[in-house]
Amino acid sequence: MKDPEKYEAIKFLEGKRVYLRPIENEDLDLFYAKALWDKEVRRLTGTQVVFSRLGVQKWFENISEDSSRVDLIICLQENDQPIGDIALLDIDHKNRNSVVRVSIFNREFWGKGYGTEAMSLLLKFGFEILNLHRIGLNVFSYNTRGKKSYEKLGFKQEGIVRDELFYNGQYYDSILMGVLKDEFNQNNSS
Repeated sequence: MKDPEKYEAIKFLEGKRVYLRPIENEDLDLFYAKALWDKEVRRLTGTQVVFSRLGVQKWFENISEDSSRVDLIICLQENDQPIGDIALLDIDHKNRNSVVRVSIFNREFWGKGYGTEAMSLLLKFGFEILNLHRIGLNVFSYNTRGKKSYEKLGFKQEGIVRDELFYNGQYYDSILMGVLKDEFNQNNSS
């Protein structure tokens, strides 16, 4: 997978098993083929939009110029394989808060802690480098694996938006969760 002629992989944030790097134009085919069309990934994220390859390109161009977000690819340390993506969105420096989202789009890596490790790296960046005070997220009521992962990192349920998502003919609640800097530090001090 590693090409000696290419530059060394950028490892923006590094953990034991994963690292986070910027999204590059070359990643867009992976997004289009894997992340946006896998039936279960779409269900877990509540995605109902139909994407074109050109639409994905325009999305990438827009996020590349948006300073209120940090979008990254999750890669395995052992072989640089991309397995998902993660983002800090709506970064508000004045009020010191943001929203986070994560998706492991390669099913063979689900339930193994890679998303939790990636989220921990991004939360640490948000709290220690961007000086954020609170980071929030939404998780749909049927995504119990995701909710459990977020709770491990110190997220607490802050509310429920009832019947927010209509998916496959059924309504689902959206659970609002958030973690404060002190809560994250206390939960991840080891």
